[in-house]
Amino acid sequence: MTADTMISRLLSEYGRTYAQQAGITLRDKPSPLYRLLVLTVLCSIRISADTAVAAARELSRAGFRTPGAMARSGWQDRVDALGRAHYVRYDESTATALGDGAHLVLERWDGDLRRMRDEADGDAGALRELLQEVPRIGPVGADIFCREAQAVWPWLRPYFDDRACEVAKDLGLPHTPAGLGRRVPPEDHARFAAALVRVGLSKDAARELQAA
Repeated sequence: MTADTMISRLLSEYGRTYAQQAGITLRDKPSPLYRLLVLTVLCSIRISADTAVAAARELSRAGFRTPGAMARSGWQDRVDALGRAHYVRYDESTATALGDGAHLVLERWDGDLRRMRDEADGDAGALRELLQEVPRIGPVGADIFCREAQAVWPWLRPYFDDRACEVAKDLGLPHTPAGLGRRVPPEDHARFAAALVRVGLSKDAARELQAA
């Protein structure tokens, strides 16, 4: 299989961002960006991506789509929403982290993550550091947010973190952010990064691609 064919398959079969899976129509607006941050928090522990996505959907259904709504919500209401998604074992600590994070976003960035973006001033490293001020988000979580946010923040492109680059290397593709970025249009960078991560999380997917 040629590299072009493999990339085409990656995008067609696995190129769905986690924001899309969570029902987030990502735009450069406060609510969808905050919902992406919530999804990032949920993905930042050892739990399946599908469970984290389901939890993000439940929190959204409960109306916690802005930092204001999250901050006003009851701790038990957050625990209950996480429980409905079977986000167990970490539900209580995550409910606390979400409440604390909402208050931080309100106090530090006036509830608008575009202010965080402006504070980073076009520096991806600075953005990663700011993201890690949010409870529960560490280096891995910062990468998750940036991979997805590049869909609406073009200055982040091409954002392919170490995890995506390692999968690309295993598949025989270019394995630097610049090299991967050149293989697809900029508007597909987020989908391409998500596809590589999805394949990395599925041994069957990687085997099928390599065997084709």
